[in-house]
Parts: sequence; structure tokens; C-alpha cells
Amino acid sequence: MAGSSKAMTLCSIFYLLGATGHEYAYMQPYLGPPPYRHKTTSPSMDNSPRILEKTSHILEKNNSSEFSIEKAADLVDVDVVAVEIQAVSEDVLEAAEHAQTMSAEEIEAIIHRIVDEYADDPNFPRPVLDAANRYLTDENLRNEPAEFQRVYDELKIEAAMMVINSPYAEVRAVVDNHDDPREPVGTFRAWFIGTIFVAAGALINQFFSIRYPGIGVGTNVAQILAMPVGKLMELLPTTEFVTFGFTWTLNPGPFSPKEHMLITIMANVGFITPYTANIIWVQYLPIYFNQPWALNFGYQILVALSTNLMGYGLAGVSRRWLVYPAKAIWPGNLAAIALNRAFHRQKSSVANGWRISRLRWFSYCFGAMFIYFWFPGFIFQALSYFNWMTWISPTNVSLAAITGSFFGLGLNPLPTFDYNMLYLDPLITPFFTTFNFFLGTLFTLPIIVALWYSNTWNTGYLPINSNLIFDNTGQLYNVGSVVGSNTLFNQTMYESYSPAYLSAANAVVYGAFFALYTATLMHAFLYYRHEIMHGFRSILSRQKTSNMHNDVHVQLMESYKEVPEWQYFLVLVFAIVVGAVGVGVYPTETSPAVVLYGVFLAIFFVVPLGIIASTTNIGIGLNVLAETIGGLWFPGNATAMNYFKSYGFITTDQALNFAGDLKLAHYMHMPPQQTFWAQIWATILSSFVCTAILNFQMTKIPDVCMPDQVNHFTCPGANTFFTASVLWGTLGPKRMFGAGGIYNNLLWCFLIGAVLPIPFYLLRKRVKILEFVYLPVILSGGLVWAPYSMALVWPVVPLGYIFNVFIKRRYLAWWSKYNYVTTTALSAAIAICAIVIFFAVDYKGINLMWSGNLRPIEGCDYAGCARLALPDEGFFGPGPGEFQ
Repeated sequence: MAGSSKAMTLCSIFYLLGATGHEYAYMQPYLGPPPYRHKTTSPSMDNSPRILEKTSHILEKNNSSEFSIEKAADLVDVDVVAVEIQAVSEDVLEAAEHAQTMSAEEIEAIIHRIVDEYADDPNFPRPVLDAANRYLTDENLRNEPAEFQRVYDELKIEAAMMVINSPYAEVRAVVDNHDDPREPVGTFRAWFIGTIFVAAGALINQFFSIRYPGIGVGTNVAQILAMPVGKLMELLPTTEFVTFGFTWTLNPGPFSPKEHMLITIMANVGFITPYTANIIWVQYLPIYFNQPWALNFGYQILVALSTNLMGYGLAGVSRRWLVYPAKAIWPGNLAAIALNRAFHRQKSSVANGWRISRLRWFSYCFGAMFIYFWFPGFIFQALSYFNWMTWISPTNVSLAAITGSFFGLGLNPLPTFDYNMLYLDPLITPFFTTFNFFLGTLFTLPIIVALWYSNTWNTGYLPINSNLIFDNTGQLYNVGSVVGSNTLFNQTMYESYSPAYLSAANAVVYGAFFALYTATLMHAFLYYRHEIMHGFRSILSRQKTSNMHNDVHVQLMESYKEVPEWQYFLVLVFAIVVGAVGVGVYPTETSPAVVLYGVFLAIFFVVPLGIIASTTNIGIGLNVLAETIGGLWFPGNATAMNYFKSYGFITTDQALNFAGDLKLAHYMHMPPQQTFWAQIWATILSSFVCTAILNFQMTKIPDVCMPDQVNHFTCPGANTFFTASVLWGTLGPKRMFGAGGIYNNLLWCFLIGAVLPIPFYLLRKRVKILEFVYLPVILSGGLVWAPYSMALVWPVVPLGYIFNVFIKRRYLAWWSKYNYVTTTALSAAIAICAIVIFFAVDYKGINLMWSGNLRPIEGCDYAGCARLALPDEGFFGPGPGEFQ
């Protein structure tokens, strides 16, 4: 009966839509797909409003003047169909209208494509995939004509939706499948606001990057502030000017969504501080390598421009895999688009009975979180690290180690009431990602416990969960005890001091990193080899992508001139040249070839890592791999290792950031040429601003980076970077992971990672649950430890389930309208409130000394107690002269 009811519902839809050639009876024996008489046409490119005008047009075609839109919706009950294919009602109606223009052959081809291309896509709606498989393979289904027709009609609407819209509900929720090429984008107003914001954001982020606690402004702050500034500039005169043949005006009309997004994209790239600033701090400061020549502005700007621009060349080439395909969702972008839509779309629709506009909902959520965040952020800080279980017995080492939130593992059912503490964004991140990530954290927890309680690698003498490096007395490793006056490694000093030791959690993190790198490559080969090969074929055919006509957004972007590969290639060559000059001309004691080594590493990984990031919202950094290879390639040379690490890590990271921004512009249907030049300008401007501020910090701030600096400019990032540079560059990974090294067995993780995806891939069709296993994300869950814990991961799971499973399935219209607006409002409120708290109270040294702020930091959780006391000789492991 349920199948018959659904079939009659779909019958009503197509009768209402006036589809000709549908005279067959639904309850008659199935005689094949409906004999469509219309020719196949391309998707409509009109710019009309999506639902009211289209529905009215549909009703007019049926001469149903007595019907209202509301009566039509009641008659067809589109919500039933919407639930079946996970789409909102307006998208169903639009797809149903387009289905009239599609031939039976076209529909059949798309059904086959669903099974062939989306079988291993974790984001694709499973009910649709199951229906397509059932339609093509279930012989029993053909013996049930009504049920068969119902399945076919659902797939017919889905097929139409894949032609005129995105196959993903997440994208349809915020991305418009229509475009107006006349909408202004790269206006004087957008460039002016973007330039001011980039300069201000780069200044703030660089200046406070060396302060503890630090402060910074994010893109969401720029996106919020750009709106009132843009509206204010609507008051400027509309007089047109001609400069070098270009006509421009101070006020081209209403502040457009595309102008707003161009400013946001400029902030995305411009708010990032140069990674090479860490190298320069380590070189320049007397407490580190004491190389005064590193103050040279020419040297600083060359390496900053090089690392900042290097990623563009790879991002441009990777568009075939990371931007054009519909599968490349980039979930993090959807929140920015949702906020843009909330600001610029004043017309409100009804979503599961809710009529409140997106902008008003954003205001309510923003205001509520801004007020609330004062409690975990300042007044009642125990709400952030709610390690209540350790309060029972603060000095109990095991209790703190297992349940604690600071140096413990965070096994706590109620660990935080602070949204800012969550490791993943539960509303943006797909739930399959959230749960796989949680499984990775859960599976590695008992491994850490076993290492600690068995005292493997002497971990029992150290805190269970710390990212610090220790010596054989349990104290922080003193890198000055292993280097001579020339900052080079001294074997004699090393043998009289101590090997370097890792906590149990930190050792597991390194093992997870090693396994993750090879698992990522193997996973990409097994699951995405066809997409990767399609991308390479498209290079030879000079097409955007081999299946370019499958995505409506690619078709809409055909209206704009694309940025050619050679343009990106020139940027890459420029970045390589200036980097080689900066490293080679100045006395870095480093070969300029280090620039190319890093680029080669990025070329090898950018597509696999990008596919995973664009699908799961999980970014995988190459920092540990770059440190390991750099340390082996340049033994004893910390600066060379630092540059290899910088180019190997930041090139890939920047390339993926820029590719994500290109997808953001792709979703907003912005001219690629304008996006490209806006990114380039913002990056160059930010590099100069940050480098100038870096020089100011080095020369004008007294006692900078000293522990007792009066304004707390103690450079915690530079301290960590210096320690890593000595351990990995001077001391070298060979002494830790090579033959005879303490952690040599962790190298087996490379092999484990390479082999592990194979059985999951081979068994995924036989064991149903394995279809939901995403191994790189599971391994990424093992990277949480040292310094974080499960306390930051577990709370994401129930929130992610509530929003991205329960609400999404039952109240899809509400979810589509409010989900991304909600998370953007909460994040933006936290960012702005944190800035206010910093300047209003933290900067003035105001503290509330009461139990709600002091209780979490009392006891072993905060102190990081070790399980075992030092032996009588005062050290553990081999003593001085007993190791090499």
C-alpha cells in the first residue's frame, strides 16, 4: 500500500505538470519507460526566481486557473517525494518540470551513471543510490509494476535534478543553480573594501601572532563587517570614470552578493601570515641561532612571497580534480555562502513551519552566542575544560590520565559546554566524516593506555598525553645541550646529555601520521583512480574535465573567461625563482634546490589530499612527512630542514586553500579572471604588510620573545618551531626513528597504512557496513592526541547526528535554510566576542580568581603527572655514555 500511495503521488505530480505522452496507467503491467516525445534540451539558464514563478508557469500550462500554489502543493504532496530523494519541495518541482524535456534514454544513462560514478561517494544520498541499484539489478522489482514505476519516477526526478542542480542536498541548500552574468563583481568598491580589510587583518594577525594568549581575526569577521561598509558605499555618487580604457564608478548600484564574496575570498588568502616568519624568528633571535642578517627586509619578503604564492600554480592545475567536479563539495565553503545568502536574500520562505528569515535567525544565534561565550571565555572557564571527573580526586594520576582534559585522554561523557572547543564543526562536517574521525580517536585511545601502563619506550615516566619533547629525567628537552656555539649538532654533548623522548600519545600521533600518508595514496588510487585519470585525460583534450557537462555549475561558468594554465604556471615559476634567490643569495647555508624538493612533494600529494579535503572537510598536513624527509636529506642542518619543511608543507596547504577558494567562487558563479587577480593582489599585499610588521616586532618591541616580556609577546610558536628545527634538523629523525633509534618500530606504520585500505576496498560490497568506512579519516582521528584529547572530539558526534542526520532526514527544509547559517553565526560570535574579551579584560590583566576558573587547573590533569617515579639514579633509560 505504501508503494501504491507513493506511485499515485508521483502520478499526481506529472499530471499536474502537464507532461504529454504520459497516458499510460500506473497500475497496468509495466511496458518500459514512458515514451517521451520531447527532444532532449539543455538545462534552463534563465534567471527567474526559483519556485513561485516556475510553479505558476506550470499551473498555467495545465489551464488550472482555479488552483493556487498552495492547493497544488497539497494535491501532489511533494514532501513525500522530497523525503524519498532527499530534496526540498521547490527543487522537486523544478526537477519535475525539467524531467518533461528528458528522453527515456537520457534518464536511463543518468541512472547508470549514478551507480557507476557515485557508488563509493560517501556524500551521495544513499536512498537514491539504493534505488538506482534496485532499478538496475533487482529482477523481482519488475514483477511489481506499481513499485517499479514508483522507483523509476523517483529516479526520473533525481536524474533531472542532477542535470539542472547539484546531486547533493548540502550544496542545494545554499548554492543557487541560476546565475546573472550581469551582476557586478570586481568593482572599485569591492577592491577598495577588500584591500583595506586585507591590510588590517594581516596587520592584526601578524602583530598578535607572537603573543600568548594570541588573538586573531578570521574570514567570518571580514564577511560580517564588509556588509555594512558595502551598504554605506551605496551612498557614493554614481559618476562614471574612464581609466586606461576601463570604465568604473564609485557606486555601481546595490552591494551585490558577488562583490561581497570577492571581499571574503581576498580575506581568506590575505589573513594568512607567512609561514616563513617562524624560520626568520629562529634565525634572528639571540636566544636561538643569533643570525642578525635575517633582519634584512629583502630576504624576508622574497621567502614570504615565494611560500605564499607557490600554491597558486598547483591550485590552478588541480582545478580538474578539486574545483570542476560536482563531487568536490568543499563543505567548509557552504557556511560562507550561507552567510552571504542570509545578507543578500531578503525574501523569506517557509521551512517546516518556520517563517523567520535567514538574516534574523543569524542575528538571534549570533547575539545568544556572543552573550554566552563570556562565560566559558572569561567568567566561568570550567565550562570549556569541564574535567569534572578529576575533581573527585585531583591527585589521582590514573584518573587524571584517563579522564582529564589537559594532559589526560579526555574519556569523559560530558567534557565541555564550549562550542569553540569542538575539534570539528558538527554542523558543517558530514556525519560520516564525524563518526569515522571519532572512531579513529576511540581506537587509538587503548593503544595509548597500553603503551603508558606497560612503560613502552619509558612513557610511564612522562605525562600520558603531551606534545612536548622530554629528556631522560622527565624534564623538557634542552636543545642547547646538544648544539655547540655554531648551532650545529655536537655528538659529544649529545652523548653526555640524553636521547629525546615522546609521550605515549605523541608516539601514537607519529605512527598515525606515517600510516596516514601511505594510506591516503592507496585510498586515492583504489577509490578515485578513475576520477584522477579523467583529470589527466582532460589536460590532453584541453577540456575543463572529461565529464564537464554533468554539473550545472560548470555550465553556468561557461559564460565567463577561464584563467589559462599558463597564467598559473607563471605564478609558480615566479614563486620558485624568488624563493631560490632568497635562499641562495643570503647566507642560509641551504641549497636553492630545497624549493624544488618541496614543490615535488606537493605535486605528489596535492590531488589525493585535495580529494579527501573536498569530500570530507578533513585537511591532512604534510608537516611531519616534510620534517622527516627534510631531516634525512639535510642531516645536521636545521635551517635547510626548516625550508624543506616550509616548502613541502605550506605549498600543499596553500594549494588546497586556494583550490577551496576557487570552488567558492565557482559556486558563486564569479568570473575566474577577477577571482584570480583578487587572490594574487591580496596575497602580495598581505606578504608586504606582514613582513613590515615582522620587522617592527623584531626591532621595536623590547625583550621580544623573552619569557618575562611585559606585554606577553613571548613567541610560543617560535619556541615550538625552534625545538622542532633542532630535533628534526640538528638532532635528526634518524636518531629517533632510524636503525637503533628508540622509535624505529613506528616506521612499520608506513607499510601498515599502505596495506590497510586494500581489504576494506575489496570487501566493501560484501560487508555493507564497510561502505561507510573512510580509512584516511579514521587515521586522521588518531592525530587528535598531543595536545588535544577525546574531550574535544566526542561532543561533536551527538551534535553532528542531531543536525546532519536527524534534522536533515526529518526536517530537510529547515536544515537547508538554517543549518549553515547557524554554525556561521555561532563561529562569528565566538570570534568577535574573543576579540572583545581580549582587549576589554585580558589585555588589561583582569582575571576572575574563583573556583569556576581555578578548579580545572588544580591537580594532576593540568600538571601532567607521570605514572612512575624516577629510578634512584635520577634518570630512566640509558645513561650518559650508554647511547649514541
